[in-house]
Amino acid sequence: MPLAMDLIQKLSILADAAKYDASCASSGTVKRDSMRGGIGSTEGMGICHAYAPDGRCISLLKILLTNACVFDCAYCINRASSNVRRARFTVQEVVDLTLAFYRRNAIEGLFLSSGIIRSPDWTMEQLVRVARSLREDHGFHGYIHLKTIPDAAPELVEQAGRYADRLSINIELPQGDSLKALAPEKDLREIRRAMGGLRVRIEDAKDAARSARRAAAPRFAPAGQSTQMIVGADASDDATILGTATDLYAGYRLKRVYYSAYSPIPDASRVLPPIAPPLVREHRLYQADWLLRFYGFTREEIMAGGEAGMLDLALDPKTAWALKHRADFPVDVNSAPKERLLRVPGLGAKTVEKLVAARRHTRLRAEDLARLRVSLARVLPFVVTADHRPRGLDDAALRDRLVPATAFANAAKPRQLSLF
Repeated sequence: MPLAMDLIQKLSILADAAKYDASCASSGTVKRDSMRGGIGSTEGMGICHAYAPDGRCISLLKILLTNACVFDCAYCINRASSNVRRARFTVQEVVDLTLAFYRRNAIEGLFLSSGIIRSPDWTMEQLVRVARSLREDHGFHGYIHLKTIPDAAPELVEQAGRYADRLSINIELPQGDSLKALAPEKDLREIRRAMGGLRVRIEDAKDAARSARRAAAPRFAPAGQSTQMIVGADASDDATILGTATDLYAGYRLKRVYYSAYSPIPDASRVLPPIAPPLVREHRLYQADWLLRFYGFTREEIMAGGEAGMLDLALDPKTAWALKHRADFPVDVNSAPKERLLRVPGLGAKTVEKLVAARRHTRLRAEDLARLRVSLARVLPFVVTADHRPRGLDDAALRDRLVPATAFANAAKPRQLSLF
């Protein structure tokens, strides 16, 4: 039976409004399927495509319960003063949509967020009702990610963690002063307090699971928590952003910090100097975040590849760092420890594992790197193989050869445009 037009219109509005929420990935949770009853699973392929850390492509129905909001955050398209078309789902409509899309094999789960309506508690209660109905009324075993509202009552957060695989609270901006200026209704201390509360509940549930039978173990957001940081809405440089991310990972054991590029529309009546495309900066921050989490880099090392607190937009952070530390190269792929290989531009973590395994049986040559489908143009200037020794590592033109043809290489330093 086709969906009613009013529901289609709501879906169009609220799915589009959800595109600004970046934290959408179904990784890290327990494996569930419907082989013994119920419907859905947390595995498989499937309207929102994202890549989990293990490389799987996952699909989630990504929507807002409503894009109406009582808050007036200057950086948010759905702020109270924004002239956008509003819509609101009922709890039952979200449940029905999730099940309908799942049965059509379009999704493997639900990502649900919302503007704040009536009060934080009332809004959080609606989100919990959706998750509870899917789990208890319909036996839904698919992935559920709920956005948690920092000011919501602890008992509502407890219920959310019982039904959701992952919970997230947006840190919003890198600095507290920026949040106070652009979103005066929000309090960074309250946000961090709520994130700390999630960490305690998640770790308590994991500890209890280790000492209890699997079936009897308490359940609370088994995929952990994540957060989202808006990039470009304030004047924070990349060093500040990565510093905040490092603090969040250490303090709250987050699964992921998501960076969301903010791109204000400039005044057409004024001629502005070129600025870095927001998505390029966002991409570089994700690459730097990956180096922090999986490659053993510190924030200071990553930022050493850039200038004045900003990452190099023309090159990925690892290559930019390598060019600033040429004395550390070349690296011999047949003898260097894993930690040094991970710092070679163009060599990913999985490729390094394969190289370490292969060199136990043979002397690696350049053609062996080619078989692993690495970019020889990026790798060979920095490595020694059985049949290759690089030349021109000190050549000033090496950077020009490594900059991709499509790089935004000649832009001025990113400049904050007015939000007002």
